[in-house]
Amino acid sequence: MTPSDLADAITWYVVFLFSVTFHEAAHAWTALRGGDRTAYAGGQVTIDPIPHIRREPIGMLLAPILTLATLGWPLGWASAPLDPFWALRHPKRAAWVSLAGPLSNLLLVFVAAGAIWAGIAGGVFEAPMTAHREQVVASVTGGTWEGLAFVLSCFFYMNLVLFAFNLLPIPPMDGAGALPLLLPGDLGERFLASMRSPMLSLLGIYLAWKVFPALFRPLFALALNALYPGSSFG
Repeated sequence: MTPSDLADAITWYVVFLFSVTFHEAAHAWTALRGGDRTAYAGGQVTIDPIPHIRREPIGMLLAPILTLATLGWPLGWASAPLDPFWALRHPKRAAWVSLAGPLSNLLLVFVAAGAIWAGIAGGVFEAPMTAHREQVVASVTGGTWEGLAFVLSCFFYMNLVLFAFNLLPIPPMDGAGALPLLLPGDLGERFLASMRSPMLSLLGIYLAWKVFPALFRPLFALALNALYPGSSFG
């Protein structure tokens, strides 16, 4: 591994760590606002990654580092504890807790987009000829701005992935947890109860992994065309 490759890997890991921590902190903060103090008691209402790493060391440390070394892309997971009895009593509030995670990543996508637009206005960034996960934006001048363009590209891409993947309406994804917002009466409570099956969760993760690439490609193109109005990324 060259020094450049190592620097890229470290950048990807730091972006992953911050983005996932922000996602879980949003879950925890929303749960606290809704009356469930479980995640707050565990220290998860914070963007300090240490409590989140302490809760999920394999998903936050081992898995992303191993996948970075083997795939060039960090894969991992984290979790914020939720009182299941509170969730069953308050299915709508629990649904907002689920939705808070993906929405936090969407917020970070907009933050990255704002920084990219500011760089374009300042004459240091431009739309890339060919866009991919490491080149959402290109530097005009090179040097430090080229490094910042790489960081913003990783930040934009990582959070778009986290937003879209977690929003899939397949248990145990957050999108499935948010469905009680659309369900009438006690259907939300019964749906949340059905999501607690471990076998259903394993099947859901497998299905999400299979369908996500086909869904994400057009979403990425749509995001790029929104980022650069008048462009034709496909």
